[in-house]
Amino acid sequence: MQQLTIRMPEEYFSKIEQIAKSIGLKKSDVTRMAIRKFIEEYSSEEEGDLYSKAKGLIGIVESGISDLGLNHREYLIKKIISAQC
Repeated sequence: MQQLTIRMPEEYFSKIEQIAKSIGLKKSDVTRMAIRKFIEEYSSEEEGDLYSKAKGLIGIVESGISDLGLNHREYLIKKIISAQC
């Protein structure tokens, strides 16, 4: 096992200390758990999981067009034609 030394704001350190104490673990255990979760999430995005790459975008735009998902091709064609005029 390798050793890693990091610097962090006092508020993060205090929070890690508080969490570790409340669940009966060492600060290093809590930190390893957080790093493992970060690596798992970041790795799944790197591997080409389309949902992971787009999950931050899903549902954040409201078009106001209720049937856009069904008729996207027609709307796209209309948009292209109107842009050319």
